[in-house]
Amino acid sequence: MLVLGPRGLIGRAVVAAARQRGWRVVEWDRRRLDLRTPATWPPLPAGLLAVVNCAGFTGIDEAERDDREAFAVNATAVSRLAMRCRDAGVPLVHLSCPEVFSGEASTPYAVDAEREPVSAFGRSKAAGEDALAASGARFCCVRTSWVYAAWGDHYVRSARRLLSVRPRLDAVVDRVGRPTAAASLASRLLSLAEREATGTFHAAGGGTATRFELAHAIAAHAGRAGDVAAVGHEHFPRPARRLRYAVLDVSTAEALLGPEPCWRETLPRVLDELDRSDPSESAARGRRPGAAF
Repeated sequence: MLVLGPRGLIGRAVVAAARQRGWRVVEWDRRRLDLRTPATWPPLPAGLLAVVNCAGFTGIDEAERDDREAFAVNATAVSRLAMRCRDAGVPLVHLSCPEVFSGEASTPYAVDAEREPVSAFGRSKAAGEDALAASGARFCCVRTSWVYAAWGDHYVRSARRLLSVRPRLDAVVDRVGRPTAAASLASRLLSLAEREATGTFHAAGGGTATRFELAHAIAAHAGRAGDVAAVGHEHFPRPARRLRYAVLDVSTAEALLGPEPCWRETLPRVLDELDRSDPSESAARGRRPGAAF
């Protein structure tokens, strides 16, 4: 198995899980394959059973200011990669996200729901999905959301870090999604690859949450449940529009692979791991003097 982006939030989990399952893993980071420059790519290794693309451009606000790199990495490079996999006869597992939708739904997005991206980043991811479909490759496109782990840059780690230096954390109450543990997602990706599944799937954590509910759970883990305040999204203006509703319908993947673990079960394990590996940013450090918990 070739894993692209093996040092990233999801790629690191995929590499670890694949080796635990007995896969022989080849890791290509940006130094080996830079998605921005397809002309410099080396040939795919011989004997591959799958390629898992965990690399991508994730700067939502940066894409809104200048979308050229987002489209180069999330669309053009995906097209080239898919054609390479097609020519080599190797299936490609690729990651996408809820940002291909409008975020205006009131029920979970089905895999075949109409795509209406409202940001440049979302449009680049939708273009990547289109490139996959047009490539003729055997592919499995997996949309996921709100991924967290004991490494990388993501909401859970940022909230924990802010709670370590602030007496209170403001968290958005009107944005809803499915928090997803990277380890659980990696297991899903590998199971789909092992089954040679094709098409589009949604793989995200069981249960939904607002950003406020997620931050509250992080604070509660440190005994600081009262130190999170609910605010509206307008409290944090951003160049790119965020989705109000980013909940994916995971029923297709669950029918094939079984139920997704709930984020309320996986989050404490990740927070415990963070407390062991990075105690300097423990949320408990930001407690106010004299405050009762």
